[in-house]
Amino acid sequence: MAKITLYYLLVISIILASCKDSNKKEDQVSNIPIYKDIPYQQDYSIKYNLTNDEQISKAYMDRNGVIQILSDKGILRTNDGQFLYPGALVEDKTYRTLADKNINGFTLYKDQFVYLDDKAVLSNAWAGNLYLSHGLPNAKYLAGGENFDFLISDGKTLEFISNDKSPWTIEINDKVLALLYDSQNKIFWILGTQSISSFDPAKNKFNTIPQEEELTAFTLFKGKLILGTSNGYFKINTTTGKREGNIRNQLPVNNITAINIINECLWFGSPQGAFKLRSDGKFDYYYGKRWLPSNNIKHISQGKDGSVLIVTDAGLGKIVFKNMTLYDKAQYYEKQVRDRHIRLGLNASLVDMDNGNIDSGRLSDSDNDGLWTSMYLAGQVFRYAVTQSEEALQNCRESMEAMERLFNINPVQGFPSRSFERSGYIEKLSDPERWQHSTDPKWDWKATTSSDEVIGHMFTYGVMAELMENDLKDRAIILMDTLMSHIVSNDLYMVDFDGKPTTWGKWNPDYVNERPKMVGDRKINSSNIIAMLQTAYHFTGKEKYKRKTFVSYDQAWVFRESNETDE
Repeated sequence: MAKITLYYLLVISIILASCKDSNKKEDQVSNIPIYKDIPYQQDYSIKYNLTNDEQISKAYMDRNGVIQILSDKGILRTNDGQFLYPGALVEDKTYRTLADKNINGFTLYKDQFVYLDDKAVLSNAWAGNLYLSHGLPNAKYLAGGENFDFLISDGKTLEFISNDKSPWTIEINDKVLALLYDSQNKIFWILGTQSISSFDPAKNKFNTIPQEEELTAFTLFKGKLILGTSNGYFKINTTTGKREGNIRNQLPVNNITAINIINECLWFGSPQGAFKLRSDGKFDYYYGKRWLPSNNIKHISQGKDGSVLIVTDAGLGKIVFKNMTLYDKAQYYEKQVRDRHIRLGLNASLVDMDNGNIDSGRLSDSDNDGLWTSMYLAGQVFRYAVTQSEEALQNCRESMEAMERLFNINPVQGFPSRSFERSGYIEKLSDPERWQHSTDPKWDWKATTSSDEVIGHMFTYGVMAELMENDLKDRAIILMDTLMSHIVSNDLYMVDFDGKPTTWGKWNPDYVNERPKMVGDRKINSSNIIAMLQTAYHFTGKEKYKRKTFVSYDQAWVFRESNETDE
């Protein structure tokens, strides 16, 4: 949630910087750098989970955009599914006659599905005219050639079948793993565990090239065979049959289980996710539930819509590439936030989801409800300043109401609560020991507010005071003054309901400067309090903030000089 909110803020900030303020003079605007919001390619995943105990091996998308998946229990297809809403793989009942067949092999030929059962190579495309009988009842590998002729294999024997050519068969001294057709050389390639073989159907010529490594996968790319192993990949020239270069094994994962060429880029599957070799030599790595049902990759193919289909042992991951602008992306996040991340006006996290099912989650409280709401509110202020969107203005008002209630729901003057919730649920909330009862018996509030919460508040109030020209400007300045008055009157401490400073709400120089074990906090706490005091003085004009700023600065400088003297 934090990353989404901060990214949203960054995007809106970029857009704001690129826009001209109509109220400023032309010569003032001319020096502002202009960012052109050019579309870029955004990738995201749609996942389809297995609903039963099928073993799946391959997936393809035909020219109609239909996806089918080969399993040990027949052909499956995708059901439902969209970004963040996983679909399922279900039995494909489209053709009753197909469901009755023993389908063991499956490929895409001329953008149509072609099946291999225990009797024939067949298809429902081309008016069902493709039906080539064969003699390998256990055949499971196939590849299509030039004119509806096919090479098939049961893992040991190869058989070539065609309508207009004589059948051909041979048993090889290796285990067949895959077949593919080389349209440039008009030959079939056969991948064995320790060999690469070729078959020329025009001459019925078969040739084998033994390999030292144990092979796992292969594909064709620019006249080269790309051969995967358990320790990287290497290339073989398809014309000479000779190896080119050394094995490449500086990869995200060296154990290759699948290879394919998609949009002129090499894609690899492994037991630990999938990755793409980009033209600049770097990799895009797709790993984990964000992208895939599991990381154990079985097969990779290209969808006709530009997507990439990645078969895993737990389902199918469809990687989608969509052109969008930063504004488009910001709008997506905006819809997402409004749809499922608003709790009592606060910006909240969705938790307790069932296997990533968004609709099964609940909104949760957190230590940082005030901080995340601050960041979201600032983003909406930037959006409104640029677009004058009434929707953005309403979002600002709703978030501001929640921010104001963080102050007035507790009895401590000027103290912003971390969060608030209806009474009766303290034992079920995060950190129940930090929650207190409000004077209103219907509500409880969370104490122990920290410095990062306060920084978020002050940042947002400054943004509102600077950019808003309505009642929200005055309300922001009031909260800014209320918060900083509490801190100044308590000698630069955030004092809780018990009269004691909170664990992290401490900016007093005596406290900050006596902490050699946490010297990193010394600088950030010092710069933060001075920035907050200066902001409060700038917008309220109250001298107490100016005086306190100089006192804090002088104390910090004296401490620095004394340290240098000691050294």
